[in-house]
Amino acid sequence: MSFFAYLLRCNDGSYYAGHTDNLNLRLAQHETGSFGGYAAERRPVTLVWSESFPTRDEALAAERRIKGWSRAKKEALIAGDWDRITQLARNRQE
Repeated sequence: MSFFAYLLRCNDGSYYAGHTDNLNLRLAQHETGSFGGYAAERRPVTLVWSESFPTRDEALAAERRIKGWSRAKKEALIAGDWDRITQLARNRQE
């Protein structure tokens, strides 16, 4: 079984990070608002990034890590710009 960390862009331009074992079902829940919470109040939402992980713990760890990131770093992730992610991480440490 695979687990997923994912990032949604909400209608207000904000981002929502989550994790699940069924990405299609979770996206449908977010789209209808039946999952509730942050993204339900900011529909419609668009999946902008996801990654598969072998365990729930790894997907949850990725979600938590991404939630702590700046907007710029999330946008670099969406773009797949690992050089920019590294640069932003270094800037934060200084």
